[in-house]
Amino acid sequence: MPPRATMILRGPPWLAVPASHLPDAPMARHPLMQEMTSGFSNSFKTFTLLAALAGLLVAVGGLLGGQSGMVLALVFAIGLNGFVYWKSDSLALRANGARELAPGELPRVRSIVSSLAARAGLPMPRLYVIDRPEPNAFATGRDPEHSAVAVTTGILDLMDDRQLTGVLAHELSHVKNRDTLVGTIAATVGGAISFLAQMAQFQMIFGGRDQRNGGGIGALVAIILAPIAALIIQLAVSRGREYGADGSGAALTGDPEGLAQALERLDAANRQMGGLRERFARRMPGRGNAPAPAPVPAANPAFAHLYIVNPLSGRQISGLFSTHPPIEDRVERLRRMNAPSYRAA
Repeated sequence: MPPRATMILRGPPWLAVPASHLPDAPMARHPLMQEMTSGFSNSFKTFTLLAALAGLLVAVGGLLGGQSGMVLALVFAIGLNGFVYWKSDSLALRANGARELAPGELPRVRSIVSSLAARAGLPMPRLYVIDRPEPNAFATGRDPEHSAVAVTTGILDLMDDRQLTGVLAHELSHVKNRDTLVGTIAATVGGAISFLAQMAQFQMIFGGRDQRNGGGIGALVAIILAPIAALIIQLAVSRGREYGADGSGAALTGDPEGLAQALERLDAANRQMGGLRERFARRMPGRGNAPAPAPVPAANPAFAHLYIVNPLSGRQISGLFSTHPPIEDRVERLRRMNAPSYRAA
């Protein structure tokens, strides 16, 4: 096998950056590679948010469930989310109607992913297609060895090769950054907090509170606000990982503009399809004299956070409760990576 510095990877021309810019090359000090390999600021923010979730769990446990209630909630959440984490790939793929590609099917996708996976030092993921007109893509799997990448037929029709490469690099970055694990940790702690709040509601209704619990107004406020606070922190973690995957994906291809253009096209296409009401209306049987259209598989809301853009909304919802950062912010960050001052760093 030729040395990595002289290897030629097959794939689109914009993947043909010099081998010295590859992540494990001796000269990997190019600013795009620094963006991919460091990511310290984004990771620090993510784990700060996870620590905040853990602190919220302790505080809520003291107010509502006492020591025994907090332990019970945590064990329940770990068990449930451990199962989800272990089966995350099959659950997400089945829920979204994904079908694994047959050998030789969609060689365009296979070629791009193969080149990107080799560059990132990842094993080749399993590839899936979803027969749905909305352009989108997602990656799943508990680790790189059990990863899968799925694309909709809509994104294959919409994107040129350069833009599709940016999207697939973003998804492989989620695999490399182990974002499924981060999301599972956040869901575990957030689920424990919600479970504690539900336990406390039953205690207030039926009585029988642990003597070591707090109570009164503090407990009532915690029952109402703690699950909301946990959800906000979980969504903030999700948004942070999207920013991280954008940066890592752009660094992997050396072409931030390709991903920026892809995000703009995805945003425009989603706006054309309208919001939830319009999408569900298109999937409902025809009314009046209008013929009923063929039903179109819907994106599963439980897995909306996995996609590169939110598949359920044609317009931006409140930033605080969104699983994804605003497209405009993501595009602006990517185009800053193209700025001469950034490249000269």
